[in-house]
Amino acid sequence: MHTHKPSSPIHGGDTSSAEKHFGAPRDGWLDLSTGINPNPYPDCVPSRAALTNLPTSGDLQNLLQVARRSYGAHETAPICAAPGTQALLQVLPSVINARGPVAVVSPTYNEHAHLWRLGGAPVIEIDDLNQVGDASVVVIVNPNNPDGRISNISTLENLRVALAAKGGLLIIDEAFADVEPEISMVPQAGQDGLLVLRSFGKFFGLAGLRLGFALGTDQLISDLSNRLGPWAVSGAAIEIGSRALADQNWINETRQSLASARQHLDEMVISANLNLVGGTDLFRLTRSETASAVYEKLGRAGILVRAFDDRQDWLRFGLPGSEAEFIRLEEALNR
Repeated sequence: MHTHKPSSPIHGGDTSSAEKHFGAPRDGWLDLSTGINPNPYPDCVPSRAALTNLPTSGDLQNLLQVARRSYGAHETAPICAAPGTQALLQVLPSVINARGPVAVVSPTYNEHAHLWRLGGAPVIEIDDLNQVGDASVVVIVNPNNPDGRISNISTLENLRVALAAKGGLLIIDEAFADVEPEISMVPQAGQDGLLVLRSFGKFFGLAGLRLGFALGTDQLISDLSNRLGPWAVSGAAIEIGSRALADQNWINETRQSLASARQHLDEMVISANLNLVGGTDLFRLTRSETASAVYEKLGRAGILVRAFDDRQDWLRFGLPGSEAEFIRLEEALNR
C-alpha cells in the first residue's frame, strides 16, 4: 500500500515534448506511446449538419441506445455520454461524496488517483482487491493499463455487493475492454454500488473525437449528466459514434486484426531481448534493465514509446499500424 503526492500526470501521445527532447524526426513520428488503435474506423467524416447544427436530444438518445447494445447493457440501463472518459473522471470527485478512503488498484492510469486527491479525498493505492479495507470508493481499470491485468466478474460482483451494502461504490474503468468483451461488467450496470466507464476513442482509433460513456444507477447518471451540462458531446461525435458502435462487422474484424498485430509485436519485442510483462491487444508492457537506453535509441529514430517515471525498467509499446511501421520499429530495435 502506498501514497503519493499530487503532481500533473505524464501521458502518452505527446510528440511535441518528444520533439523538444529528440528533435524533429526526418520521417515524422511513429507514435507508439498510446494504446490507441492505429487503424481507425474508416467512415469518420461527419455530415455538414453535424457540424452546423446543435445536436438534438433525439440524436443523443439514439447514440445512447446504440452504445447500450454495443456494450451489452440492458436496454433501459442508465447511461450518459461525455466528451471523452477523461471529462467524466474530472467531475466524479465532485459528484460522488466519498465518505471514506478512495482505494485505487495500482499501478494504473494515473489520472484516477490524481483527480481524487485534487478533489480532497484520502486516496490509498493498493496492489489488489484484497486490500480495499474500509474504502468507500474502489477504482479499478479492467483490463488494467499498463499491465493488462484482468479482474474476473465474480470477484468484482462480490466487491460491488459489499460496497453497495454500506453505500459505497465500485468504479470500473473499461477503457480497453473492447478487446476483451467477456470481462465487462456493463451487463450489471444499473445495480447499486457500480459505475462502469467506457472509452470510445481507443478501440475505434478516434481519440481526437472525444467520446466516452458512463453506466450506473439512475441517480448517479443523472448527477453526472447535470454536471456535464447540455451539448456536452459534439454533433460529430454523436454521428460518428452512433455509426461506428453499430458496425458489428467492423468491430469483429478489428478484434481479430488487433490480436494478430499484437502477436507480431510480441515476437518483435521478445527477439529484442525485452521481457514481456503483459498488456492487451492494444498495447504491450515490457521490462528491461536497459529500458531507458532503448527509449532513447527509439526516440532518436523518431519512434516514441511510453516510459514511466516510477518504473525506469518499464516501456509500453502501442501497435504499429502497417507492415512498414513494423519494419521501422524492428530496424530501430535491432540497430
